[in-house]
Amino acid sequence: MSRYYDQKVLRELKLWQYRMLSGPSFFDRLSKRFQNKVNSFIPEKIHQAITVTIKQMVRGVLYGANITTTKFKKDVSLQVKDALAEEKISLYQKTAAAEGGLTGAGGILLGLADFPLLIGIKLKLLFELATIYGYDLKDYKERLYILYIFQLAFSSPQHRKNIYQRMVNWEEQREHLPEDIHQFDWRSFQQEYRDYIDIAKMAQLVPIIGAPVGAIVNYRLIKKLGVTAINAYRMRSVKALIKPNNESTK
Repeated sequence: MSRYYDQKVLRELKLWQYRMLSGPSFFDRLSKRFQNKVNSFIPEKIHQAITVTIKQMVRGVLYGANITTTKFKKDVSLQVKDALAEEKISLYQKTAAAEGGLTGAGGILLGLADFPLLIGIKLKLLFELATIYGYDLKDYKERLYILYIFQLAFSSPQHRKNIYQRMVNWEEQREHLPEDIHQFDWRSFQQEYRDYIDIAKMAQLVPIIGAPVGAIVNYRLIKKLGVTAINAYRMRSVKALIKPNNESTK
């Protein structure tokens, strides 16, 4: 990296890391209470069914998406990787916006179909970004890292902080990861994702406004995921990291 770009990356990375460690806002706390109340009315069997559905859906993408991803060389500079990543994110934003607009225009039934479609688009993007940054997706633990990035982007502040702290020293952390994907905490994964997405996507089910809402929300969600992924991979390339201290972990 050039010295200028090196300094730019460090500034952006430190700001992003600060956000990952920040506590919940008033709106975050209010939304979480609302979601917890809603979840308390949902029977346990429904929660289990949703968990199994998302687990199978995500596993299917995790074990199939790499077939069509482009392979990039590891010796490419971080500046070039970042530029390629930005281009890929922009492409996926347009794809997700088109999908959200189409399903949003179709009312409740098509609006509900947006949920699995959008998950597939997001995970496929993460596969693309992982290859851009030179990581081998044949490695099962690199696929787990993708799930950590996904949670980092779409979780409550407290859960996000916990996930971030596991990712700070990834090379050490990965040695203690479960070897079986069934041991992954799928319940927390799906619950955090649903709680984060539900409020943003609810208006997509409303006739007339569903199409523009679906397009805008999907566009922004992909951007958020892309920025999270870029910084998560930068974090593994750049050594000057913000370490969680006692104050930030309380």
